[in-house]
Amino acid sequence: MMKLLEKSAEEAGQTFMYKFRNGLVTLKDEEEACKKPKWAYDFAYYVKGADIRKCEEVACKEPFYAYKFARDVKGADIRRCEEVVCKDPEWAYAFAREVKGAAIKKCEEVACKDPWWAYYFAKTVKGADIEKCRKAAASDKYWAKKFAEYIG
Repeated sequence: MMKLLEKSAEEAGQTFMYKFRNGLVTLKDEEEACKKPKWAYDFAYYVKGADIRKCEEVACKEPFYAYKFARDVKGADIRRCEEVVCKDPEWAYAFAREVKGAAIKKCEEVACKDPWWAYYFAKTVKGADIEKCRKAAASDKYWAKKFAEYIG
């Protein structure tokens, strides 16, 4: 019975995540890695010799992974990632704050669509337009009060 189970396991193969979690990923696994944004990001970040552009194309299907790709992967196309990230206020804020070379004004435009992120943008992003962020935060009483108290 044990030999039958061992043979079945060998024939089934190993999934990308199994290989990744067990340190068994190689360049041969790139095709499978590029099926999901998270896997593509992980592959590009951890596997030496990964096709950065191929992985980036897949990672940039979701704002969160586009942000992480630009922040963490050497050789990432910052502008390409930024296009995807700047569709979501939270990740536009994070991108402006943490990615070197981010277009601050472009990210600010998106972050200011949400009073919460407008407040944090003004508070933590170097080069933020404080007045623009103040106006955006003013659309919510709570964030308008926070802005007045902590930013001015």
